[in-house]
Amino acid sequence: MTHALRVLVLIAVTGGATSAQAQLSAFADVQRLLQAKCAKCHGDKVRKAELDLTTSAGILKGGESGKVVKPGEPEQSLLFEKVHAGTMPPKKDERLSVAEVELIRKWIVAGAAMGTSAETKAEAITQHDVLPILLRRCTVCHGAYKREGDLDLRTRAAMLRGGKSGPTIVPGKPEKSRLIERVQAGQMPPKDRLVEASVKPIEATEIEVLSRWIAADAPDVDVAPDVATTKADPLVTDKDREFWAFRPPQSVTVPIVRDAGRVRNPIDAFLLHKLEAKEIAFSPEADRATLIRRLSFDLTGLPPEPAEVQAFINDKSPDAYERLVERLLNSPRYGERSARIWLDLAGYADSEGKREQDLPRPDAWRYRDYVIRACNSDKPYDRFLLEQLAGDELADYEHAKEITPEIYDNLVATGFLRMVPDATWANITGYVPDRLEVIADEIDVLGSGVMGLTFKCARCHSHKFDPIPHRDYYRLAAIFKGALDEHNWLKPDVRAGLGPVSQDFLAGRLLPQVTTAERKAWEALPAKGRPPEPKIQAVWDRGEPSPTYIYRRGDWLNPGQLVGPGVPSVLTDGKTPFDVKPPWPGAKQTGRRLAFARWLVRPDHPLTARVMVNRIWKHHFGRGIVATLGNFGKAGAPPTHPELLDWLAGEFVRSGWSVKHMHRLMVTSTAYRLQSAVSPDLARIDPDRALVSRMPLARLDAEAIYDTMLMAAGRLNETCFGPADTVEVRADGLVTPTSTDRGWRRLIYVKQARKQLATHLEAFDFPQMNPNCLERRDSTVAPQALYLSNNAMIDRLADQFAKRVIAEAGTDPAVGVEHIYWIALSRAPSSSEKDIGVAAIKSLADEWTKAGRMDPTTVRLRSLTGYCHAMLNSAGFLFVD
Repeated sequence: MTHALRVLVLIAVTGGATSAQAQLSAFADVQRLLQAKCAKCHGDKVRKAELDLTTSAGILKGGESGKVVKPGEPEQSLLFEKVHAGTMPPKKDERLSVAEVELIRKWIVAGAAMGTSAETKAEAITQHDVLPILLRRCTVCHGAYKREGDLDLRTRAAMLRGGKSGPTIVPGKPEKSRLIERVQAGQMPPKDRLVEASVKPIEATEIEVLSRWIAADAPDVDVAPDVATTKADPLVTDKDREFWAFRPPQSVTVPIVRDAGRVRNPIDAFLLHKLEAKEIAFSPEADRATLIRRLSFDLTGLPPEPAEVQAFINDKSPDAYERLVERLLNSPRYGERSARIWLDLAGYADSEGKREQDLPRPDAWRYRDYVIRACNSDKPYDRFLLEQLAGDELADYEHAKEITPEIYDNLVATGFLRMVPDATWANITGYVPDRLEVIADEIDVLGSGVMGLTFKCARCHSHKFDPIPHRDYYRLAAIFKGALDEHNWLKPDVRAGLGPVSQDFLAGRLLPQVTTAERKAWEALPAKGRPPEPKIQAVWDRGEPSPTYIYRRGDWLNPGQLVGPGVPSVLTDGKTPFDVKPPWPGAKQTGRRLAFARWLVRPDHPLTARVMVNRIWKHHFGRGIVATLGNFGKAGAPPTHPELLDWLAGEFVRSGWSVKHMHRLMVTSTAYRLQSAVSPDLARIDPDRALVSRMPLARLDAEAIYDTMLMAAGRLNETCFGPADTVEVRADGLVTPTSTDRGWRRLIYVKQARKQLATHLEAFDFPQMNPNCLERRDSTVAPQALYLSNNAMIDRLADQFAKRVIAEAGTDPAVGVEHIYWIALSRAPSSSEKDIGVAAIKSLADEWTKAGRMDPTTVRLRSLTGYCHAMLNSAGFLFVD
């Protein structure tokens, strides 16, 4: 008879009411069974789902889903559920026999005894069972930033000290404790202030936990938060770290190719090496008119003027193209174009979103301007990230004698962490779960946009594809908790009529530290003509935050293990502590985000440089080397050219993290200068251009179409920076940017409210920032053609376009058609295109003349306007070759 069967017989004979010795004997058998069947995945060295089934303490503690054993109730015990269903162990040949499953069931039925009381002390109630309750119900009024009645409920010592009414708890005597008395009576939290404080009533089960803790003498156990140590991490293995994206970029040798004459820089060598293996070569090079149009749109978002195209075509010097690249990189327009890529990633918007009211963010434009300036100055990418993730911890702005432009930029940059949709301005949508959604979105933006990893899954459970434990999500959340603390929340705004308002709960998200020069200029204005006080929408560290607990399955009402700040273990060696220090001596700031940002921009970081150069590559070549821009993990697409990706990442770091250098490198390659035409061989061997055998034909995005129409019409107002331009919301639903005597500014400066986007943006696939956009999508739908054909603003621009043509080229239709082509398409028309254009203008003129009551000048303008309108609708205008 096997030992398992012998135990089953013993249990059966005693009717389930076994002696303590028999129960421990049964547990010994269960323990041996779990060691044999489960320890490979749930043991000391490997701890999937944060579960250790090899010790009584581990079984008691459970894993990321909570307790796995509920004494007396096998059907409610996750351990029994999994082995009984046969889902664990996952391999069929390792699954438990019927007798072994029955052994576990009988052991649980009998009480699941596990050893001496010393071994089960982990199950005893502690302050960590109580503190989460107080944090979500009480500390908004009795905590770090507000202490009504001089009462702080964040620690046992503070509760014993009490407030104006004396001690809050009497250890061992819950019935004598004021805390229990007040919550049982329904006096705390006060019902008439619940909505005001965004707090929900305390539940009976929570009162029972508080009572049990006090009855047990309110034990205060020294529990160290779970952080990385010098011991190997049992949740992530070295094998997990072998995946290409989790290893630092490798040093690679530029390959030798047969067609060396087409190699302008190493990019070409890497690409040709793969093409030659398929017995194909680069496409022919595009003509100069195509190249300057392509390059101008890519680097500035606007087409070249006719004179610029003709000058480039006629420039025979060997470095003409390189000089053109430098001129465009140094144009102020470059920053406006390059910034848009980052603003998509950040989820930039001029309103909060989430709810119908869609409150405005009147100071968000400062962050937009910061990004534009950073791009134009070629701010090193490592510094760019440091400022956005921890700018408030880079200099002591609170005690600075002068707010310099650098300190100002540091603070404005942190607006990156304020860009996601946020409904917590309203009391009824500002509860802890609502706040956690905002934090989750911020982590999602950071993870997918900057790190190329999807962390969202790990909020509720360990990642199913990548080695990102449930625990690591909350370690990451702890990094940001000095500023984004669900229990010490700063509201975006409060407006009358949206619920009770108390100044006690109105701590805004705006800092007054604009530059000293701007502050003095504002103060010098008369007090009835003075605009609102200038402030910065920012994130700043408020000092030691509330403790961070794992929320099992993402449930804020089911807190688990205490954790500290830390980075994803798979991106480290698994045995190096995350070193956090205050940013300067005597600082109240935690320094957590600064430590994280410095780790993120280490030259050997596996992801930071790779993710950014891949995004720049996508901008120029139409698809990333890793096609899934926000997912470099196991569920993402593998790199088509891994050696090239690593070389580019290394070059990025070697260049001092210069983004302009990477643009320059890519656009000066032979690969970038190729035609977009598709030959039969290329269509067969490289159908989706994964091998970069040719360039793509690309539709202009919403901003480029809009800005180019303004430019063609001579109505582009190139004023930079400042508050967002307003939009007119019409009764019929159309939303149109408002113009001035100087015309319209570029679309990047137009207000981007989440609920009232300009109609042009909606028609041409401007992304919904929920929370951000990693990659624009192009659609071809009827509303686009209807908008370009019928919108009143487009009619006005077509009229202005025609007036510009007449002013610059005269009234001869043949000369006018040629000039229109140079302005709209950056090239001369073919003879047939010219003939068709002249005939079209004549036909329109005849129609207007027949209509009567129009003088010849008006007829000429109307007919030319119609032709200009048609050109703004043409494929040649909307696409770049």
